[in-house]
Amino acid sequence: MRIADYSVTKAVLERHGFTFKKSFGQNFLTDTNILQKIVDTAEIDKQVNVIEIGPGIGALTEFLAENAAEVMAFEIDDRLVPILADTLRDFDNVTVVNQDILKVDLNQYIAEFKNPDLPIKVVANLPYYITTPILMHLIESKIPFQEFVVMMQKEVADRISAEPNTKAYGSLSIAVQYYMSAKVAFIVPRTVFVPAPNVDSAILKMVRREEPAVAVKDEDFFFSVSKASFVHRRKTLWNNLTSRFGKTEEIKAKAGSRNPSCRPATFCTRRSS
Repeated sequence: MRIADYSVTKAVLERHGFTFKKSFGQNFLTDTNILQKIVDTAEIDKQVNVIEIGPGIGALTEFLAENAAEVMAFEIDDRLVPILADTLRDFDNVTVVNQDILKVDLNQYIAEFKNPDLPIKVVANLPYYITTPILMHLIESKIPFQEFVVMMQKEVADRISAEPNTKAYGSLSIAVQYYMSAKVAFIVPRTVFVPAPNVDSAILKMVRREEPAVAVKDEDFFFSVSKASFVHRRKTLWNNLTSRFGKTEEIKAKAGSRNPSCRPATFCTRRSS
């Protein structure tokens, strides 16, 4: 029997008297086939260390621990720590850290891996309410995560992986794809969670690029431009930029050679071939 088997999940929750907190965005996966598919998508083996965020009662952690060298799982809800100690008691390669992933010194914890030089992958069922802040925090941390295989709302996964000139494409697509290639691996229906969320989820696979998708002189300005470009999607790129930066030739020059009458969705993060 697996932790994710519905009967086991139910028994664990009842034994520990656990109740869900909406503020933590807790939805526990109860489909072992999907969990195995996540591990397969991430290509986890004994030559990989894993960072997990929001392990819940350990359903995904169990599969990761069986395949990875080590798993470090960050759980913000202190009520889940004793539950994880119970459900994962048979694994000596799992460390549960009762901390907010946005506030910890992650480099310090990574140094505590038995072999910190192994490639590190982030594999997680991310809380819906804080998916983007967690992803951007980790991506921008300069920690050389090899790849991310993470579950999130399908709509958010579609936005991150969107191609230019599509409805879903926006500043979030640019921010992530600047650092990572991103592709939706598969869809996870809402019916396989306890409690069931209101929307379907998706597994997004992101692999770090050897170098950023485009060469820019000023990254801060680049991201400011990309955010400003999508404030009003129906406006032209130039109108969005001048609303944010003013009508100056300097801004027009910094924005590049793109036709200012084009729409924001043409803003691309790909190198010319």
